[in-house]
Amino acid sequence: MREGFHKGNNIILTGFMGSGKTTVGIRLSYKWKKPFLDTDQLIERREGRRISEIFAAEGEEYFRGLETGLLEELAEGLHHHILSVGGGTPLREENRRLLSRMGTVVYLRVQPGTVYERLKGDTTRPLLQGPEPLARITELLDQRKDLYEKGADLIVDVDGMEMEEILEKIIRWIDFSRSTIPMNEQR
Repeated sequence: MREGFHKGNNIILTGFMGSGKTTVGIRLSYKWKKPFLDTDQLIERREGRRISEIFAAEGEEYFRGLETGLLEELAEGLHHHILSVGGGTPLREENRRLLSRMGTVVYLRVQPGTVYERLKGDTTRPLLQGPEPLARITELLDQRKDLYEKGADLIVDVDGMEMEEILEKIIRWIDFSRSTIPMNEQR
């Protein structure tokens, strides 16, 4: 986890697929009356096709390039938003730097069994299509764990937590962090 509080004014939710980024993001946007954006949804709209179709036709590397391009664009002018990013977005160091510049990064940490229960039967997740999805989830989480943590200002373990508990933890931490920084360091 990164040291200190963040200089940006967006709240960015990261984490593995099925961790609740979009749901938490929508709820935070209502509570704080800030607009919500989901990078996966933005990419799908721009491309005119689902992420699974992009992966199938162009491959993962092409999709990751789309993510980076979108983040570069958003980093130039996105302010006072709640942003949910795709599960693989923090894998690139460049993306972690962009996210850090854009705002406070909250990592919603989730266990493999929870992801499996939430996503079993979901055929829209290209990285989970295969004979043993739970093993694949575990493998991917193990590979990504350190990168998620490295890019986060706050880590919230979401397993077994009610939505209100998750929201309250994020809100309390951000309010506390902002109140402990000298005003000239806040943006």
